[in-house]
Amino acid sequence: MEVFCGSRFWDSNLSIHTDNPDLTPCFQNTILAWIPGIYLWSALPFYLLYLKHNKRGYIVLSVLSRFKTLLGALLWCVSWADLFYSFHELLQDRTPPPVYFVTPLVVGITVLLATLLIQYERLRGVQSSGVLIIFWFLSVLCAVGPFRSKIMTTTAQGHVNERFRFTTFYIYFALIIIELILSCFKEKPPFFSPVNTNPNPCPESTSGFLSRLTFWWFTSLAILGYKRPLEDKDLWSLNEEDTSKIIVQQLNREWDKEKAECKHVLISFIKNKDAPAWWGFLIAALMFICAVLQTLILHQHFQYCFVTGMRLRTGITGVIYRKSLVITNSAKRSSTVGEIVNLMSVDAQRFMDLVTFLNMLWSAPLQIFLALYFLWQTLGPSVLAGVAVMVLLIPFNSAIAMKTRAFQVEQMRHKDSRIKLMNEILGGIKVLKLYAWEPSFSEKVLEIRKNELQVLKKSAYLNSLSNFAWVSAPFLVALTTFAVYVSVDEKNILDAEKAFVSLSLFNILKFPLSMLPQVIGNIAQASVSLKRIQQFLSHDELDPKCVETKVIAPGNAISVTNGTFSWGKELKPSLKDINLLVPSGALVAIVGHVGCGKSSLVSALLGEMEKLEGEVAVKGSVAYVPQQAWIQNATLKDNILFGQAFNDQKYQNVLEACALKTDLEVLPGGDQTEIGEKGINLSGGQRQRVSLARAVYSGSDIYLLDDPLSAVDSHVAKHIFDKVIGPEGALKGKTRILVTHGISFLPQVDHIVVLVDGKISEMGSYQDLLKQNKAFAEFLRNYALDEDIEEDESTMLEEEEVLLAEDTLSIHTDLADNEPVTNEVRKQFLRQLSVISSEGGECPNKMSTKRRVCEKKPAEPPLPRKNLSEKLIQAETTETGTVKLSVFWQYVKAVSPVISLVICFLYCCQNAVAIGANVWLSDWTNEPVINGTQHNTTMRIGVYAALGLLQGLIVLICSFTLAMGGINAARTLHAALLENKFHTPQSFYDTTPTGRIINRFSKDIYVIDEVIPPTILMFLGTFFTSLSTMIVIIASTPLFTVVIIPLAVLYFFVQRFYVATSRQLKRLESVSRSPIYSHFSETVSGASVIRAYRRVKSFVDISDMKIDENLKSYYPGIVSNRWLGIRVEFVGNCIVLFAALFAVIGKNSLNAGLVGLSVSYALQVTMSLNWMVRMASELETNIVAVERIKEYSETETEAPWIIEGKSPPEDWPSKGELEFVNYSVRYRKGLDLVLKGLNLHVHGGEKIGIVGRTGAGKSSMTLCLFRILEAVKGEIKIDGVKISEIGLHDLRSRLTIIPQDPVLFSGTLRMNLDPFNKYSDEEIWKALELSHLKRFVSSQPSMLDYECSEGGENLSVGQRQLICLARALLRKTRILVLDEATAAVDLETDDLIQMTIRTQFEDCTVLTIAHRLNTIMDYTRVLVLDNGTIAEFDTPTSLIAAKGIFYSMAKDAGLA
Repeated sequence: MEVFCGSRFWDSNLSIHTDNPDLTPCFQNTILAWIPGIYLWSALPFYLLYLKHNKRGYIVLSVLSRFKTLLGALLWCVSWADLFYSFHELLQDRTPPPVYFVTPLVVGITVLLATLLIQYERLRGVQSSGVLIIFWFLSVLCAVGPFRSKIMTTTAQGHVNERFRFTTFYIYFALIIIELILSCFKEKPPFFSPVNTNPNPCPESTSGFLSRLTFWWFTSLAILGYKRPLEDKDLWSLNEEDTSKIIVQQLNREWDKEKAECKHVLISFIKNKDAPAWWGFLIAALMFICAVLQTLILHQHFQYCFVTGMRLRTGITGVIYRKSLVITNSAKRSSTVGEIVNLMSVDAQRFMDLVTFLNMLWSAPLQIFLALYFLWQTLGPSVLAGVAVMVLLIPFNSAIAMKTRAFQVEQMRHKDSRIKLMNEILGGIKVLKLYAWEPSFSEKVLEIRKNELQVLKKSAYLNSLSNFAWVSAPFLVALTTFAVYVSVDEKNILDAEKAFVSLSLFNILKFPLSMLPQVIGNIAQASVSLKRIQQFLSHDELDPKCVETKVIAPGNAISVTNGTFSWGKELKPSLKDINLLVPSGALVAIVGHVGCGKSSLVSALLGEMEKLEGEVAVKGSVAYVPQQAWIQNATLKDNILFGQAFNDQKYQNVLEACALKTDLEVLPGGDQTEIGEKGINLSGGQRQRVSLARAVYSGSDIYLLDDPLSAVDSHVAKHIFDKVIGPEGALKGKTRILVTHGISFLPQVDHIVVLVDGKISEMGSYQDLLKQNKAFAEFLRNYALDEDIEEDESTMLEEEEVLLAEDTLSIHTDLADNEPVTNEVRKQFLRQLSVISSEGGECPNKMSTKRRVCEKKPAEPPLPRKNLSEKLIQAETTETGTVKLSVFWQYVKAVSPVISLVICFLYCCQNAVAIGANVWLSDWTNEPVINGTQHNTTMRIGVYAALGLLQGLIVLICSFTLAMGGINAARTLHAALLENKFHTPQSFYDTTPTGRIINRFSKDIYVIDEVIPPTILMFLGTFFTSLSTMIVIIASTPLFTVVIIPLAVLYFFVQRFYVATSRQLKRLESVSRSPIYSHFSETVSGASVIRAYRRVKSFVDISDMKIDENLKSYYPGIVSNRWLGIRVEFVGNCIVLFAALFAVIGKNSLNAGLVGLSVSYALQVTMSLNWMVRMASELETNIVAVERIKEYSETETEAPWIIEGKSPPEDWPSKGELEFVNYSVRYRKGLDLVLKGLNLHVHGGEKIGIVGRTGAGKSSMTLCLFRILEAVKGEIKIDGVKISEIGLHDLRSRLTIIPQDPVLFSGTLRMNLDPFNKYSDEEIWKALELSHLKRFVSSQPSMLDYECSEGGENLSVGQRQLICLARALLRKTRILVLDEATAAVDLETDDLIQMTIRTQFEDCTVLTIAHRLNTIMDYTRVLVLDNGTIAEFDTPTSLIAAKGIFYSMAKDAGLA
């Protein structure tokens, strides 16, 4: 080396043992000069490979780029000038050493390479190059040494030696500094790059290298979030990275080891009083640089992990969504909507959590190994004692993890069933209110909740145990190691170096050791989730080939041969030996009793059932109208278009044909009205017509119509049949299959198929079947009405039309305010149909009448249409700004303030004890050494052990108390929420989607159960640790106080910026999450419709879009964590730096033990500072759950259920007398009155029929009786008792209603009839017999314990209606209300119900809201409502004689 350099390579006297160190010229010229070159050349092949594969278009030559290139060329010239100078010297016979030729050559070529690389990167579209930034940085770093040494030698000698080289070096130094600065700027975006059309692209992809390294590009969002709460539009759009990218596992470098090593050196330096001071500064600087590098690399790695986790979650969610569209019905039964949504939310989340820690699986053992290696070097074999303790703790921890996992599974089960039950309760809340069944269901929920909390409590015990192990582990290890070390050999002395280096190594050990069980636990949880997801994904799928779509006998549209179908492979077939040929263009009606398989036949044609044998072929596209209309949460127009292109002419024709024109006039936003979930703001009839309109608009070849006429009024049904389905309707020439109960249409169809118990009993045209004189003819003869009704068009019509026109307008004004209108109002308004549906075009003079009406009323100006964007469902509000302290106080109150104080006190104790133990240790290390040994070792060990164990014990008590407090809080908060939700008035449910309420019960309650307590635990822990660190450092190096203030300010700012932004991002994320789930549950319930219309693909796209929207706020959330981490750890690293620096400055006055103490605390502080901010913001974000639950536990409630001292007598109402006194009511504040000053007196035992046009206020009357609506003025008396003065349950439990939609809950049949177990089995069987269900129930193997599925799916609509009848029979009160109860039932069942009511409720007062007038023709009196007032009230016969409104309605129905 000396020959090569011409001088010595290394001189320790010059470099180390001096107060003013310098490096030899040889070292400077070789090693320092070559480092950057070595780096660049070794990185080059990999980098070129990367650039080859990543082309982003090229960047135009910019000023920046020109400058960089120019400087590069200058650098090259400078280094080669050196080379030529050496040759010049050669010629002058002064032979320079070889190094002066080699180094300039190497440097010159390297610089040239860098310059070329600048251009190559420009052509490949790299905007900012990390490789070159590091290269220039290394060059500057390596040039600083020679720079200083050249100045030092020159000042020492007083003159410049080699003037030429001196000058070139300074030019070189200046140029590389400028290069470094320039390379930090980024170029403009490349040309020809894929165009980023996003309005708000994410700056990450275009940001420079340094900005990415420190996540600086995120700062703009953090500042924005600090200035004002973020909104959707502020979020960046997602990066283009495909989710399938295999994510780079970046090595988590073991910088911890470096730090430990550095510390070792630092302490030995303090002990060595005569070492030169610059050693100390160098060591402190090295510790700082290591820490910063570790920070940067660690966070890049975390970023990768999180992004991978995010993609994994997206993938899983997508897969589950796609699967849910193709599973069979039997599979759908085995997992309810609630469970599938859980798979999507909770289980996918678990995977995401796992990915972040997977690296631990290999890095933890590595860390453990390295730490042990260094420990062995320090303390020798005594380490083994410590290791033994660790190894013993591992099985203990994993046992706890296993047990926790078992609890987790159990808790998931409880949670699933609780959410499922809540889902149903919220779905049928109106029925619960009408029946006064809330207490029984509330009991059920609380029962499940009790079990759930029981499990939580058990796992809390376990957790506090594992916490104890966690805290005590490093301590026990240290204790055993030190004890063994000191007692093995008297000569073993515990000094500061050994004690504190091994302590910090033990602390390093603590992390991987505690992480391993956690990772293993995580893997266990993820495997449970994986099993659940696997099980779901391996469910049977519908066989797409079970319905042949290509081949079919010519001339036919549908053929079924020997078909046998069931709803599941294991169930008995519901259709047997079906043979059916439907010619193209035919209209086929399917008739039969309730539950005989009419709907099943339609499902079989759609391929929704399991085909056990036979062949099915359906040729052409299919449109399907299910019996229960499926409506999406979208605008009415979107529901009809259903993804088809908009064509105005066709659209208007469809609206006209389906009698929807009038509804549009009534709806607040016309066809832009937002329809709530499940079509909540449409009446049953409207839903059905929208569903039909969707089919007609789709223009398919084959129409499967499953009883579309049942939910609409009879005259509307006639209109729809004539205009749409019938021989002259919009669908003529298409193949139509119509399931129907309406006899009047049968003569007009081509074929009739009669089903009896799942078999086709006869087929043929109407005439044929009559001639055969079998079951069908019998069936008809009972029901056929007199078909030849005289068509007498009297002047009556004119007046009626006028009346109606006014009616429409008044309703219109009714709605002119933009309150979302609730269910009921709509239900009446929207029968409004009747207005224009009667212009069905049967005879021309009707049309002229219509015209005359219009001429008569020129004065009425058309009402201005309100703004179209009328939303029924208010957007979910996101809280903005800081979480108020009151919310924390709310939580503290729920936990109980005393417990909270105790917890804080315990934490203080724990930290005091921990500091005590360490101070004791540092004191021990400073004990003087006499004859090579230390005295009183036993006492030292004893006190140390006592302190350590005490700390563990306090931790145990503490975490246990906290867990108990948390469970307490969870219990009270849930109970309050549930209590309030059962007491909330119906109007709340009409305007709030169930998904949103369910979200409170699942997500938010989960946060309060399982997220907040551990977060608080961590927060308090880190807070007190940071506090104690500061105390210790200040105690040992008082100078440190000077630095604390600016650092604290910096820290505080970062924390405020972060918390404001991250909290808002979290909120936006949770708000954008609910649409994913509500869209999903909507899809699951409408799967058969989506499949029938072949719209699966577009629904999958919608779902993906919703997930992406969610990720838009999730991704910045991840980045904000990294951003914070880097900044906070920088503060921590500064603390380490200053602690070490002040130790160096004051090294003569400090003792080694104290320095060891303060530095080992400082090293820990980074971690706890980072976690402290993280936890503070976690806490702020999650405490929002308390806020949200609070918000929903304080919504306004209805009147009390029972008013003490105001209860009516036991047998009330004994007569059943009803009296309305000047009664007015409105739906909600700000809406017009729906009933205006009603006066009405009904005697006990009367049968009253209530009729009227849509929107006349029929249903409102019944709602008023049950006080679902409260009076504005006036009152209702029943048997002389004012109903407004008694408790709601006292009132509702004494009235009976058979509601419009039959609602069933999942559970046994018995529970559905009698949730309070008030009646004996005999009474229940009697009720079933009277409601004609006895045959069905007794044929089921489990009889009364027959399980009804969610929403009563496994019973037909007719059977559900009969169950409602049975409920009424069981209750048997003096007043019975029938609301449209007979809509979905065939005539026979209808008759049965009517007969039962006439016989069983003979002495009761019956109020019937009628749609089929023939049901009320024999009632005592008929009440005709018109526009909220009483129009006519008399016996049916006298009303017909009076030729008023009732007469015209009866004429329409063919009864007059």
